[in-house]
Amino acid sequence: MGIQEPEPTTAGLRRRGCSYQKGDFLPEESFQTWENYTAALKQTPHRLIDRLFTRSGDQAELDAKAKSQTAMKKTLTWWDLMWFGMGAVIGAGIFVLTGLEANQDAGPAVVLSYVVSGASALMSVFCYTEFAVEIPVAGGSFAYLRVELGDFVAFIAAGNILLEYVIGGAAVARSWTSYFATLCNYNPKDFRITAHGLAEDYNQLDPIAVGVIAIICIIAVLSTKGSSRINYIASIVHIIVILFIIICGLINADTDNYRPFAPKKARGVFKASAVLFFAYVGFDAVATMAEETKNPARDIPIGLVGSMVITTALYCALAITLCLMQPYKSIDIDAPFSKAFEAVGWDWAKYVVAAGALKGMTSVLLVGAVGQARYLTHIARTHMMPPWFAIVDAKTGTPVNATVAMLVATAVIAFFTSLGILSNLLSISTLFIFMLVAVALLVRRYYVSGVTTTANRNKLIACLATILISSIATSAYWGLSKHGWIGYCITVPFWVIGTVSLWAFVPMARQPKMWGVPLVPWLPSASIAINIFLLGSIDRDSFIRFGGWTGFLLVYYFLFGLHAAYDTAKGEEKEWKKVEEGVNNGLESKSDLVDDNKS
Repeated sequence: MGIQEPEPTTAGLRRRGCSYQKGDFLPEESFQTWENYTAALKQTPHRLIDRLFTRSGDQAELDAKAKSQTAMKKTLTWWDLMWFGMGAVIGAGIFVLTGLEANQDAGPAVVLSYVVSGASALMSVFCYTEFAVEIPVAGGSFAYLRVELGDFVAFIAAGNILLEYVIGGAAVARSWTSYFATLCNYNPKDFRITAHGLAEDYNQLDPIAVGVIAIICIIAVLSTKGSSRINYIASIVHIIVILFIIICGLINADTDNYRPFAPKKARGVFKASAVLFFAYVGFDAVATMAEETKNPARDIPIGLVGSMVITTALYCALAITLCLMQPYKSIDIDAPFSKAFEAVGWDWAKYVVAAGALKGMTSVLLVGAVGQARYLTHIARTHMMPPWFAIVDAKTGTPVNATVAMLVATAVIAFFTSLGILSNLLSISTLFIFMLVAVALLVRRYYVSGVTTTANRNKLIACLATILISSIATSAYWGLSKHGWIGYCITVPFWVIGTVSLWAFVPMARQPKMWGVPLVPWLPSASIAINIFLLGSIDRDSFIRFGGWTGFLLVYYFLFGLHAAYDTAKGEEKEWKKVEEGVNNGLESKSDLVDDNKS
């Protein structure tokens, strides 16, 4: 048996979730008085530069676990993670968005859209896995970006991670209502309340979605292992229903429904792929569970990569089945699979499908609730968010405060907002974050402070800039030019030049200790390119909403997050200096004793 780490406490007290004490929200020196706060605001440029160029370290992220006062329990294995992965991913994306995108954009070629988004997601999974194995903490991509790209980039990504989870949960909860209505032989609108005084996309109020989120919150708060068991059972039922859909759907297949295969050609395929990325976003929640995994080096690669491969295969099979059952223009956009069985005369089957979809979406909500709370917990450990959110309940071993706060936000969004708005905005946040994680992976492999020479660092910056700029140019050309192709003859070769130069002229500064991404730099570079390319297929209004949210994050960061993180970092530096001075003094005392004995 290994030595069990003592559970951190504060002043000898074990804190309970949702309780609070003075100083739980803004305990830093900059917020103690108005004079301190005014002085801090005047130092904003200096502090921003400090945070921009200061990176965390692997050990610092691991040590941050102590700030939660109680350790999370290590109860998960690769088996748990694999089922968590499938439970997190197979939900509203496949059961709702498949029909929506087949009907409006891709037609039967929606299966190719899933292949594209699945390939992109799998590349991101590889990048996540290497980080999660070497930095097994609850912070997920926030912790990885903080180590490699610094506090500022990590915070902007963190805000979008939180937005991703809130929006994703809200979208799945609203889809839950749609399938529940189908199960009860009602139209989804019958279970929603129309508020005529609100804007069109925000006036279908959904109280059932709020109730489902409240139940999920209670389960997620009580136990991570308990959540895993519920997810495991729900996912098994879900897989059985998916196999039922595929087998019985193919019995009712009509190949004439596959003509035309791609009515909007490549543009429709990629537009659908950008939205269908929503169907893969849950897997990053599994990375946040690394802190609760018994053997991260073995369990995380098997759990993450295994669940993603199985999920992609099932998605493609389901997409093929749906489009063989009905002409793509006849597919229902609210409950496509249930209505497809109804259309071929299998009315009884729609109840099986609706029940399976509800099981799947329940799993997605549960895993999302577990993952988003752990993200917020680790962000709060750095004080970029109030440290109250970092507290782990002493009895349950779960971050109660963070779980409740995130799910309240999810419930509010789910109550008002339509699925179409949620899915597009979610895809932007996710693609943006996955692109940053791939950049961070390249930085991790090719740059180590004190090891990489200035010349090699400059080469790395030039190569990364070439990869990013050429990828952005390709995406912009795709979005702006409807029929042109000349631009790709310029932008794609530049991406190849940037990647080849990185491979040939910049030596690797670090090799992974336990598990590494294959084909570096090609795989991370391809992940950057495809994620940015898919962004070019998303509508303008979603980018406006994304820009508005990012603007809000910047305001919060400059007014609060920057100063709290700066004070916390400087306080930690002082503590380390005291420790080092104490160690040095101890060594000097021992040396003096040796000299005295000699004399």
